[in-house]
Amino acid sequence: MEALTLELFCASLLLCIIFDWPILAVLGFGLVLFLLYGRKKGFGWRALAGFALQGIKTIKNMLITFMLIGMLTAFWRAAGTIPVIVSYAGQLIRPSVFLLMTFLLNGMVSLLTGTSFGTAATMGVICATVGQALGISPFMTGGAMLSGAFFGDRCSPVSTSALLVSEVTKTEIYVNIRHMFRSAAVPFLFACAVYALLGLGTGQGAAAPDLKAVFGQEFVLHWTALLPAAVILLLAAFRVKVKLSMTMSILAAVPLCLFLQGLAPLELLRIAVMGFTPKTEALVPMIAGGGMISMAKVAGIVCLSASYSGLFKETGLLAGIQRAVETAAAKSSAYAATLLTSFSVAVIVCNQTLAILLADQLCRGLYDDREALALDLEDTAVIVSPVIPWCIAGSVPLSTIGAPPLATLGAVYLIALPLWRLATSLMHRRRSNRKKPSVTPAA
Repeated sequence: MEALTLELFCASLLLCIIFDWPILAVLGFGLVLFLLYGRKKGFGWRALAGFALQGIKTIKNMLITFMLIGMLTAFWRAAGTIPVIVSYAGQLIRPSVFLLMTFLLNGMVSLLTGTSFGTAATMGVICATVGQALGISPFMTGGAMLSGAFFGDRCSPVSTSALLVSEVTKTEIYVNIRHMFRSAAVPFLFACAVYALLGLGTGQGAAAPDLKAVFGQEFVLHWTALLPAAVILLLAAFRVKVKLSMTMSILAAVPLCLFLQGLAPLELLRIAVMGFTPKTEALVPMIAGGGMISMAKVAGIVCLSASYSGLFKETGLLAGIQRAVETAAAKSSAYAATLLTSFSVAVIVCNQTLAILLADQLCRGLYDDREALALDLEDTAVIVSPVIPWCIAGSVPLSTIGAPPLATLGAVYLIALPLWRLATSLMHRRRSNRKKPSVTPAA
């Protein structure tokens, strides 16, 4: 019965990919399916509802955070913060180092905004346009953009994935970020070296577009527009609570919207809820978005996915898979088992959020240290999801900039990081085994 239930759920996810069905509808079907499984196992409807709510309660604090992220990204757009960042950063693009700068600039924007999708729609679109003018393959441009976009999606203090991992593992996000920077140092430098070498001798003589002129049609591009971003960075340096940091950044953006960009006070209320839409049509694909409404779908996905974890835990649906994961960890390492689990789950569910929650549930028993679990989830479920061509995490950013699905293979950083962590975890396991004293049987 467990196998049949999981096969039906996997089949529904496969049909979702083939027919482009809404992911929320498929997750809703999964909830009904798992409730019926629990009922068949002898649990009452009230108990099953309690199990589902128990899972949702684990991420209840995330819902307020989602609304703040939606408001933050909307006001950063309206205040000119993102346009100024992108305009100034775009001046750094040079033909000979185009791929390297694509990786670094997308990484910088995603680190500030915490969103891979928003990064792809702004800096990603601009890099793709420049790359096309330079005659650089969309395969490599897409890979470099994806690497950069998920550099920040993984370790930004305002990233939904980083906040979700922190919430489910009950860890401090700033501590997690410090660990993430350490584990990513070698893969990051390796990716920089690869993109620098690949970019040598490409696109000589071509010119990048004047981004100041493009954004200047709609915004006043003054350095003061950077203040909301500076607030986030400053408060993060002092490890101020993320919700307070985002609130302060939003408040810093309000006077910029009113006095620098000349927006009406009532317009700010609409922007906070519905998001920002520029008047210049050419800027809509690059800068429109944000608002609390933009996070409604994300909140729905997270809530439905979290309800699964409560049902799985209490009904024992994943007990057989958990035993297999423990066996794999005993033969290799906890990280290796978590990587295999995260990749397998992401291949099936095509959803980064559900991959994080299921990997957490299946691999939690492998760790005594919650911070180690949080780091391994960041270096597996968060990172491998965008590498899978049919997974939402990677397919949406790539389609946004017009890159082919297989551009995921050009995402050097996303491939190098889990491989580096896998190699180091196995070497650590081997050294630990060597240090264990041998046991001599008694005579």
